[in-house]
Amino acid sequence: QVQLVESGGGLVQAGGSLRLSCAASGLTFSRYAMSWFRQAPGKEREFVSGISKITSITYYADSVKGRFTISRDNAKNTVYLQMNFLKPEDTAVYYCAGRDTSYSNTAIYTRRKELPDWGQGTQVTVSS
Repeated sequence: QVQLVESGGGLVQAGGSLRLSCAASGLTFSRYAMSWFRQAPGKEREFVSGISKITSITYYADSVKGRFTISRDNAKNTVYLQMNFLKPEDTAVYYCAGRDTSYSNTAIYTRRKELPDWGQGTQVTVSS
């Protein structure tokens, strides 16, 4: 059974930093492309960043480009999201999600429906 568990969320002032982690179990992590999404109150869940399974190709939403960095450690079955220069509009529940991509080393998934496996989310609150 696939499990994704996010951690690292919290309350931070604008301009601060947080590092989110997503620990995976019950899967062959090196076969999975991973993504981060977020959902603010009253809004749709949106793509934040994605990383391919081996080649570690990365992709970012325009709203976080230059401020957030996604990375992964396949030995630790963990994907990270380093968030710098946080803004109040980054306040949301952050979710990691993954998909087994046995056919591609470079695939990144940006649409919610493409990703079958999800964590429970971690709250990030940025105060002004």
